[in-house]
Amino acid sequence: MGTLFFYLCMHVRCDHLVASPAHLVCVWAVDACVQKFHRDLPATTVFVFGESAESATFPGPTIEALQGVPLSVTWENHLPERHILPWDPTVPVAIPRHGGVPTVVHLHGGVHPPQSDGSAFAWFTAGFRETGAKWTTPTYVYPNVQSPGVLWYHDHALGLTRANLLAGLVGAYVIRNPAVEWPLGLPCGDKFDRVLVLADRSFYADGSLYMNSTGDNPCVHPQWQPEYFGDAITVNGKAWPFLPVARRRYRFRVINASNARYFNLSLSNGLPFHVVGSDTSYLPRPVTATHVLLGVSESFDVVIDFSDDESNTPEVELVNTAPYPFPDGNAPGRLSGKVMKFVVEPAKTRDHSRVPARLLEYVKVAEEEATRKRYIVMYEYDDGATGGPTHLYINGKRLEDPATETPRVGATEVWEVVNLTPDDHPLHLHLATFQAVRARGLVGLDELRRCMARLNDAGRCNVSGHAAGDAVGVPEHERTWKNVGKMAPGYLTTVVVKFLMVDTGEAYPFDATAEPGYVYH
Repeated sequence: MGTLFFYLCMHVRCDHLVASPAHLVCVWAVDACVQKFHRDLPATTVFVFGESAESATFPGPTIEALQGVPLSVTWENHLPERHILPWDPTVPVAIPRHGGVPTVVHLHGGVHPPQSDGSAFAWFTAGFRETGAKWTTPTYVYPNVQSPGVLWYHDHALGLTRANLLAGLVGAYVIRNPAVEWPLGLPCGDKFDRVLVLADRSFYADGSLYMNSTGDNPCVHPQWQPEYFGDAITVNGKAWPFLPVARRRYRFRVINASNARYFNLSLSNGLPFHVVGSDTSYLPRPVTATHVLLGVSESFDVVIDFSDDESNTPEVELVNTAPYPFPDGNAPGRLSGKVMKFVVEPAKTRDHSRVPARLLEYVKVAEEEATRKRYIVMYEYDDGATGGPTHLYINGKRLEDPATETPRVGATEVWEVVNLTPDDHPLHLHLATFQAVRARGLVGLDELRRCMARLNDAGRCNVSGHAAGDAVGVPEHERTWKNVGKMAPGYLTTVVVKFLMVDTGEAYPFDATAEPGYVYH
């Protein structure tokens, strides 16, 4: 039995917890602990995960699990009485009557019973003194039955997710299957198979985390803003770190844990990425790409071969060129355009790894098998006086409204996702997986926005008739089963959704229809 705590503590490294078929007790910290994000910054107070106050880190320890070996985790909350960051009580938010910082944990990309999904309404405070309406149990069960890949765990409390993640409540979770993965020959071991958690942050001069305390539309929401963009890029809890690497292959599982920032990653010396997976799935075969675009909460699994650099460059920078907001915002500056540096050294041992010609196969997309088509319309509502955004609804519905998407377990559906906002939005489905198959530009956007604002009815607003613009293909390195997809503004994106295990085609080994259900957002 292991004990995993969540604290405010000094960050040294990202430890690994190897999960046996046992039980982990996971706790958040009470004590005011700090970590150094950069040598030139004072120490920063953060919320973190860990096995003890002394070992807790941001990001939290990487939990390593074996496919098919279940793990139960008891999540406890030992956070302080007051938050270290501003939060807005005018948005739908968990507000305990007796104080304390609410939290609940979601395993992003996990295939697990609904009671273990971390519903936003299943929040709880320290000592379970108060709980949300959907809270049922402190112990979550993760069957780990899905395909091997990288996941991540993070806070999911109603209205506080943005603040709790910014404070530090994130960590990686890797599912492995040696019998399936070792024959692929990909780089392995702690030195050569690394998780990189990317997150942007801004700091005050005293080292404390900066988060806006004045809302974008303060007459409606005094503190809430629709997006947060930090000046510093952190990787595994360090701002612009460097990593010594040998001239050989490395595998990097890159997770974007930022609030709103997209990353368009490339290497300064022109070396390519060999993309082998995305989110929790492998690609059918590796794809070579010079740039990889990560949306918020999205992950990519890539191999970099530093021995392919014929110029023998001693230092290689991982850089970011994604505008913010994406895709039509500001170009990244001198600080936010740099992610990290690789310091390349001679290889001391022979590299036996490889990038195989083929990887893993899953069930086919088979759009023609779909039993239902749905329209999913994202619309941003503005304040008439200021023009500032006030909220974003899906199909005109709030999170608190009754569910309108109630698919059958084992079903295949086609979702036509319409983005009527000015920004690219990541779409995340809990439990289900999907593939984007095509995107088409929308014409007559103003007319369509007015109709949706008035009727909130995709059929009566003739969304399909507006989808007459240019067609855009899905990048080859994103053609696998995903739990996050980038929905371009002004486009209708067609995705095929599977409500089953995509590696086997079987139904889920638990009751996926039980309370409190799942969300997509």
